Amino acid sequence: MKETILQLWADLPWPTIKSSRIAAQENNVLDESAFNVIEVDKLFDAVNYATTTVGQATCYRSLSHPSADLNAVQAKQQALQELRNNSALKLALEQLVEQAVTGEKSLYLLLFGKFLGSFTSARNIDEIEGYGYLQYKKAVAFMLKLSAQTHALPAFNSRYLMAVTDKIKAFSHSRAYALMEGPVYFSEKGIQSKKDSIGFFPLPVIFKPRILKPLLLIAIFIGLCVLLYFMASVIPGSVAFLVPFLLVYFPIVGGYDRDNCIIPLRKEFKNSPELAQALDALGQLDELLAFIKFADSFGHPTVLPTLVNAEHHRINLVEARNPILAKDNAAYVGNDFILEDEKVVLVTGPNSGGKTAFCKTITQIQLLAQCGCYVPAKSAMLTIADKIFYQAPEISHLNDGEGRFGTELKRTKDIFISTTAKSLVVLDELSEGTTFEERMESSSNVLNGFYRKGNSTILITHNHQLVDDMVKQGIGLAKQVEFANDAPTFRLIPGISRVSHADRVAKKIGFSKEDIDNYLNESK
Repeated sequence: MKETILQLWADLPWPTIKSSRIAAQENNVLDESAFNVIEVDKLFDAVNYATTTVGQATCYRSLSHPSADLNAVQAKQQALQELRNNSALKLALEQLVEQAVTGEKSLYLLLFGKFLGSFTSARNIDEIEGYGYLQYKKAVAFMLKLSAQTHALPAFNSRYLMAVTDKIKAFSHSRAYALMEGPVYFSEKGIQSKKDSIGFFPLPVIFKPRILKPLLLIAIFIGLCVLLYFMASVIPGSVAFLVPFLLVYFPIVGGYDRDNCIIPLRKEFKNSPELAQALDALGQLDELLAFIKFADSFGHPTVLPTLVNAEHHRINLVEARNPILAKDNAAYVGNDFILEDEKVVLVTGPNSGGKTAFCKTITQIQLLAQCGCYVPAKSAMLTIADKIFYQAPEISHLNDGEGRFGTELKRTKDIFISTTAKSLVVLDELSEGTTFEERMESSSNVLNGFYRKGNSTILITHNHQLVDDMVKQGIGLAKQVEFANDAPTFRLIPGISRVSHADRVAKKIGFSKEDIDNYLNESK
């Protein structure tokens, strides 16, 4: 079972949305390099319509750790479809999440907040002023209300929604819930709820989250009266006892409740697996609503992709658009892409034609699909990838001893060894940093290897001779980015680009041959 959001936050001073990070050697669909190149952080910003902190953290976790389980992803899709068709359920969940936006902050303050003391005002979101009574009551009320709202949801059929809401319902039967519901007893056995066996000797302390304790005040008042009765000489000045009494009462009682009741209770809540699961469930519900909002506001057609089970990775997209670049951009050009029986696609074209943006589109759509999210396309069919790799040129390390060629080849080797027939691999150029002849031989060997492994491989390259050679071998489908009137149309069309637009780019940035000559002439 993967870590809950609360577990991810356990060692943090305050809840952080982007707390899910890919560790070295982690068995995940994405590795750290692909995570960075695919721009998962920007992709998150594009799809993040969650309103709760835990909902946003859940969405980020889904993107950084996408599912490789076909059944799990399909179940999530079915939940989205049911929300689309069941307006009463969708409205109830929206109301639940909306009310949780402020309530969860109280819970985080109770679990992570810093106590300031009696007479200090809170200036930051993570500071608790006073003795923590107000924060405790708000946090408890939030969790109890979340449970009640979940039990009152309209009927539904989605097994994903059932599994999610069952987490919150399970919380209502937990020890943490019983303690929140109260009363809470403190005895020699420790913290106990009404469900526990409470002994009467020694008499347990009943915790009430308020500074004024009626029974305690009555006892103290009676004690003072008795004391003053036997001190008749000072009866006329009895009122003078009131102010010192209050000055002593509040810090003693408030400090005792904070240190011996509220802090131990928050430790118990923070370590409660049922509370952590309930909070995760809230995040998952918010994530579903966020995916619907993303689809409705994207500005181009979106669809839940058809997921199929196949022996090797397949993908078929109609009018696919980049989830980041196409958002709110009505002019963004969509492209079709099919990689089914063919296992290798070779993409050529000049710089600034859209090759890299298109390949990021493919990997980002694959990633969104494996989160159960809508994808920006008119229609989409794909398989679940067990691995998504994206190799981009990297600056070689000074101490690697191999130079750029060796650094990139090591990365390619690691990818090759880790892939299966169900993987998706994008290679942005191959065998850089060596002679043309060696590039041709090395690149051909690598592509042949990936082809024989059977996964989906996309190569971005300027080396049209390599593409010619691979096509002659019957390996690879040749695609090129289209240019019209010396300008990119950002469409992907069949064929091999044999034209370099280096001079056009140089002129655009003001560093063509003419620009260099003019600069030298002017400096004489």
